Amino acid sequence: MSDMKDALLLGSEGIKKTILHGGSGDIPKFVTGVKVTFHFRTQLCDDERTVIDDSKAVGTPMEIVIGNMFKLDIWETLLSSMRIGEVAEFWCDTVHTGVYPLVSKSMRRIAEGKDPVDWHIHTCGMANMFAYHSLGYEDLDELMKEPKPLYFVLELLKVQQPREYDRETWALSDEERLKAVPVLHGQGNKLYKQGRYQEATQKYKEAIICIKNVQTKEKAWDVPWMKLEKMANTLTLNYCQCLLRMEEYYEVIEHTTDIINQHPGLSLITSFLTRASEGS
Repeated sequence: MSDMKDALLLGSEGIKKTILHGGSGDIPKFVTGVKVTFHFRTQLCDDERTVIDDSKAVGTPMEIVIGNMFKLDIWETLLSSMRIGEVAEFWCDTVHTGVYPLVSKSMRRIAEGKDPVDWHIHTCGMANMFAYHSLGYEDLDELMKEPKPLYFVLELLKVQQPREYDRETWALSDEERLKAVPVLHGQGNKLYKQGRYQEATQKYKEAIICIKNVQTKEKAWDVPWMKLEKMANTLTLNYCQCLLRMEEYYEVIEHTTDIINQHPGLSLITSFLTRASEGS
């Protein structure tokens, strides 16, 4: 049975909570840097309670780091009201669920063994969405066109303080991400020189994702944004050099054309073609 005092979550607008299974102990401290592991099920508010996503069906729980600008920040609010082992259902109004289709797309791509970033259409995710009018999933396209309230059923499994886990690049702060970029860049270059092109592409990709995550918080085409764009383009061209060695010519054409279209100044491309022709 749900507890009526939990019906409204901390007086938050547009959120209603129902506890389905009580947890144990006190509510953990959800401070910046804390890693939260949980299962989630997302459902429409229709008669069938249509399931959109279910981490248990995928077989892997979700992990987020508090304060790390996770796109669906409402989940931080919901989780911070829960105890370990608790299962709760949250009704969330459209003001909180508008970005869910974009987040869901990334989670689905990961579950399918793909990169959350679509490297075959390398430009900004939002730009792609408007250019292609599709997220690649019919149900998410419908939600994108017409945002709706959603039910989130969350089961809190584990809460780890920052020192209790190894932090991967996705779990870093913006400052830490930018510090990681030159390290990853150097590792990629070293692998390239050793002829380990596939491994080098992973390092370059990881560095680009770090940059793009930081860049989303800057205003497009402002000076800080442009500095990050230049860094990302340089890494993309390194990535393309690996692809050339791997004879993935079509993808090289896609990436380089993308950069030319966005930035008519061709100095980077000219430098890349020179390096490629010299085999450097």
